Order: sequence, then structure tokens, then C-alpha cells
Amino acid sequence: MADPPEAAGAEAGAKQKEKQKNRNKKKAATGGVDESELLTVPDGWKEPAFTREDNPKGLLEESSFATLFPKYREAYLRECWPLVQKALGEHFVNATLDLIEGSMTVTTTKKTFDPYAIIRARDLIKLLARSVPFEQAVRILQDDIACDIIKIGSLVRKRDTFIKRRGRLLGPKGSTLKALELLTNCYIMVQGNTVSALGPFSGLKEVRKVVLDTMKNIHPIYNIKTLMIKRELSKDPELRSQSWERFLPKFKRKNLKKRKEPKKKNTKKEYTPFPPPQPESQIDKELASGEYFLKERQKKRKQVQEIKAKQADAVKRRQEERNKAFIPPKEKTVVKTKKASTEKKIDIEAIKEKVKNAKKKKLGALPEEEVKLKMAADEKKKKKKK
Repeated sequence: MADPPEAAGAEAGAKQKEKQKNRNKKKAATGGVDESELLTVPDGWKEPAFTREDNPKGLLEESSFATLFPKYREAYLRECWPLVQKALGEHFVNATLDLIEGSMTVTTTKKTFDPYAIIRARDLIKLLARSVPFEQAVRILQDDIACDIIKIGSLVRKRDTFIKRRGRLLGPKGSTLKALELLTNCYIMVQGNTVSALGPFSGLKEVRKVVLDTMKNIHPIYNIKTLMIKRELSKDPELRSQSWERFLPKFKRKNLKKRKEPKKKNTKKEYTPFPPPQPESQIDKELASGEYFLKERQKKRKQVQEIKAKQADAVKRRQEERNKAFIPPKEKTVVKTKKASTEKKIDIEAIKEKVKNAKKKKLGALPEEEVKLKMAADEKKKKKKK
């Protein structure tokens, strides 16, 4: 009989062989290609377009959709309606604009061969009603483009907070919205109580997540950072089949406003099935202390002694409070600071020279050299006059 460790090793080897056999069977079934390669879509692949050859007999019944639009969109829709009819006419779908009721209607015709064309036409009129320009809304008729209209009006109770959070989606001068559009390859329109998004399916999924998180008080900049990291990771073919959680940032919530704790906290007592103990009566207390067996005179004497003791304590406390007024307060010790020596060395010889010069000069008088020059000039003038 084999030892226990040898038996365990033999079992492990048998399991590995079975796993290898299963892998070989799967490879043989898929033509020698790994499952991870089959799950990834090759670059540049596009689904072939739906043509009349795929559905030559057309549709059995007529179907239609109608959408209401607000009054302020009437002028724009009246201008661009011929372009809408032309774009839908290529897919054999009729479009009618009713200005009296304020509605748009799209219906299929006998020539319509694409069953999904009416759904795209319905999305087109919905986007036009939600203030999306025709140049962007007409892209919904393409095969690889979809739309998503996210209702945000009922996600926040207060109107002020709703306006603030909706403003975060736009950002300063629309910078946040522009960043989202670049990262998701979607056109985003924030209008009233809805956010309309138009683009590929993967981008619409990210847009919905960002919008809902923003209305839940999560700033869109956090989601923009994760989208930027995902965009760079998707460029690496080795990381496509791996988990990206280690690369993505993890943001912690910070509750800046802490709840004020109450002054009186009501703590619940532990539950016990037994009732509380019965309180002691006056007779029980007297029996425990021995007062019950004293005579009336002894009881009165004891009461008088207790009253006198309380009075003496009260008198003593009052006397201490009165004596507090006669206790002198503690004086603060004054620390003498050393004065900086302002005395400077005096140059006596320099002062003597200044005094001598002052004696020679009279106040407001010219120096001796200038006086001599003036005297000489005056004498020359007198000689010339003679």
C-alpha cells in the first residue's frame, strides 16, 4: 500500500491530466484557438449593414411613434423639418409635424424593409424634442450609434442642490462636459431635467454612470480620472484579458460635517427577564441601622445632634467664604529686562573741529574765499568806469 503523501501526489497528477485533456478538447472544438481570443472583437471589424436583400418582403403591419415637444422648440423644428423628412425618407419612414398639438409623429411605409428603422426614427424625434441640434440627432440613424436620455429631475429633492449638481456636469465654461465627450466619444446635452447622450454603446454606459454619480454628490472629476486611466490601459493588448482594478484609483469618502453629539445620551439598559428588586421600606432601613430598637428620647437626641452637626458645617463654610475677601492676591513677579546700551563712543576731536569752523563762519555769511573774489570783481568794475 502506498504512503499517504505519495497517494496525494498521484491524485494531484491525475487531476492535472484531466484539466489538460479538457483544454485540448476545447481547443479542438474552436479550431485550435484560445477562448480569450474568441471573446475579443478584432480591430476595424464592423457589422455588415442591413439591406433589402435581408428582408425582401418588407414589414407586415404599419407602426408609428409620437412625441410631444415644448413651445420654445417650435421655431427650430419648423426650420429643420424638411431636413428631417429627407433623412428619414432614405429609410422609407414618414415624419409629420403637428404644430397645433405640439407633437411629432413617425410611421413606417410599405417600402420600409428595416424593422429597426422605426425605433431609430423614434429616438431621432425624442432627441429633437430635448434640444439636441439636428446635425447631431441625425447620427442616430447610423448602425453603430445609439442614444440614452437620462432623467435626473427626481434624483434630488431640493431644487438648489439639484441646480448645483447639474452645474458640476457642465463645469467652468463647459470644460467638464467637453472632457466627458472626448473620453466617451459621445455627444452630451444637458437640458432641464434630462441629460441626452448620443454615441457608441460603451460610451453611453460610462456617461450614464458619471451622470448618476454626480447627482449622488460624487464629483465627475473622479470618474474622469478613471476613464483617462482606462483609455491608456486599453491601448496595451497584453492587459485586455486582465483585471484593471490594481491600476484604477480608489477614492475614500470624507464626511467633513460631523453630526453633533447630544449632551445627554440615553443609554439603553441590558434586557433581563427578571423584575427589578423591591425597594427597602423605612422600617427595613431602621432595622438595618439599629434605630428601630432605640427609645423615643434617644431618637430625638440623635436627630438634634445631626441637625447641630449640619448647622456647624454650614457656619464653617460661610466663615471661609467671608475670609476669602481678606486674603491678599498673589502678586506677579516682575522680571527686570536688561536695557540695551544706547551709549556710543563720542569722538571729541571731531566735535572740536566743528566748533572751530562754526566760529569762523557767521550764520548766513559766505566763506572767506568767496568774499575775497567778490571784492576783487567790484574793484575791477570801478576801474573800468573811471
